[in-house]
Amino acid sequence: MNNSLNPNRLKLARERKALTLKALSELTGITTRMLSNYENGHHKKPSEDTISKLALALSFPKQFFYEDDIEDLDASIVSFRSLSKMKAAEKASAISAGRLAMLFNGWLDNNFTLPKANLLDLRDLSPSAAASAIRQHWGLGELSIRNVIHLLEANGVRVFALAEQNMSVDAFSFWKNDVPFVFLNTMKSAERSRFDAAHELGHLLLHNHGETPTGREAEKEADQFASAFLMPEGSVRSHGRSFPTIEELIQLKKNWTVSVAALTRRLYDLDIISEWHYRSLSVDLGRRGYYKTEPDSVTREQSLLLTKVVSAMNKSGTSTSDVARELSIPRQELDVLLFTAHLATNNSTPNSKPERSPPKLRLVK
Repeated sequence: MNNSLNPNRLKLARERKALTLKALSELTGITTRMLSNYENGHHKKPSEDTISKLALALSFPKQFFYEDDIEDLDASIVSFRSLSKMKAAEKASAISAGRLAMLFNGWLDNNFTLPKANLLDLRDLSPSAAASAIRQHWGLGELSIRNVIHLLEANGVRVFALAEQNMSVDAFSFWKNDVPFVFLNTMKSAERSRFDAAHELGHLLLHNHGETPTGREAEKEADQFASAFLMPEGSVRSHGRSFPTIEELIQLKKNWTVSVAALTRRLYDLDIISEWHYRSLSVDLGRRGYYKTEPDSVTREQSLLLTKVVSAMNKSGTSTSDVARELSIPRQELDVLLFTAHLATNNSTPNSKPERSPPKLRLVK
């Protein structure tokens, strides 16, 4: 920590709030030129009154702006679920959330012994072959996955929640310092969130560190991976029907806890249903609104690892407010990252049971 304004943190806070320099100027009464000077490091010692205005406008504690740099996150290594729909400000805000998560993850690593990454480099495999390979590596066989988040956490993936108030930023992932991160938007249905989590796992396995392919091709591969990962071919063929109705699909999807739309697509991709029937079902799904809302939806999956972290913190007399204060970040930002953990303590359903075994967690003394 020093006594000078840290440009790195000021820009992060502004981008986290999705504000332009002009918008921040209007909120604070500080000129855009002066704000630009602050962010570029040309004026590092503004008055306390100026820092107070920035802190109030950005909802960050004043101390946040004086601490050391927060590690950068290169946008090129981040795989976004819906990149084509995102505005530049939304992307920058999401990346800022990722940087705050890395800061918190550093605190976690210093205070707990967490599962190490147990993933494979599958960049040379097709999406379906990669799905089979990781299933075999994790000992899943053809079994339905009860809880995707628990499974990822047990294998060293750090899963955090997003509370972005739009559907453009629905999920993203990246590798940083050999640690895989996945972020999931809490606005989506449980089934679609499971698919998003599997989709991001596909990116981590197939497109390590943002390497080719990218764009639509990478998104298509991640979708294919997620479909094969959640709905193994053998299992689907043993249960699938060649001419199912929507009502039958709603019941059938419960075997894998996927959306009725995802199951319909999987049946078509495996040639279990014809193209004509697939198109007919798709029209019916759209007419019923099942692309936006999910029939017979289940309880949303929650983070087991973060629940255990919060529990261990509480037992040691440490609150989330204490951690936020230690990291000099807003309490609400930490609550966003831990949102699934808070909900998990109040939602116990068959779908929320850990996959095989819970993540190993040990408090560092």
